[in-house]
Amino acid sequence: MIATVINAGLVLIGSILGLLLRGRLNEQLSLSLTRALALCVMLIGIQSAIGSQNLLCVIICMVVGTLLGEWLHIEDRLDNLGEVLRRKLVHSNGNSRFTEGFVSATILFCVGSMAIMGSIEAGLNHNYTILVSKGIIDGVTSISFAASMGIGVAFSAIPLLLYQGAITLLAIAVGPFLATQTASITELSAVGGVIIMGIAFNMFQFSTHKIRVGNMLPAVFLPFLYIPFSNWISTLIAI
Repeated sequence: MIATVINAGLVLIGSILGLLLRGRLNEQLSLSLTRALALCVMLIGIQSAIGSQNLLCVIICMVVGTLLGEWLHIEDRLDNLGEVLRRKLVHSNGNSRFTEGFVSATILFCVGSMAIMGSIEAGLNHNYTILVSKGIIDGVTSISFAASMGIGVAFSAIPLLLYQGAITLLAIAVGPFLATQTASITELSAVGGVIIMGIAFNMFQFSTHKIRVGNMLPAVFLPFLYIPFSNWISTLIAI
């Protein structure tokens, strides 16, 4: 939970700075900061990915998981959910800038692969790197959001705390049941690292065609199926 608290705290700090710097932010500075953070996110992804002990597992899980995600249209569903919430909540409050800032920031900070992966890593492996890095990115983003949309952005820290905290606590709860699945957890982290590299690529905004990382999320959980199945096949071959 500590990483989620840090994440929420950085959003609050960023929002306060944004309110103080209203009308003074340079667009080029914001772009440079975003790309610098993208390089850091890329490094985190690489660090996780190279921890793999079974490259074939990572490849197969990424392929099958992406096919499953595309079939389920996960990214589209997440985008649609965010847009529905934005329209309903903003419209219901008379287009208030407070509500617009609150809803826009909440969706941006909560609906994303990094929030899910970071919370799972924090709960299962006590690895807070992803969430703390996400917190820095969210903090920088909240500066520009608060500067343009006001104090509602600061209140997005509350649903962020509840959402990521719930995922982390769930991961902690199932952790004891997965204690014997160290190989699967290692590959889960590696697959997550590959997905995080995709997030970093999108942050660079090199292309108008984003990597649909939301559709890759099912791949994260497939090592728990692949590793036992692979071991079973190996046992059959050895007999």
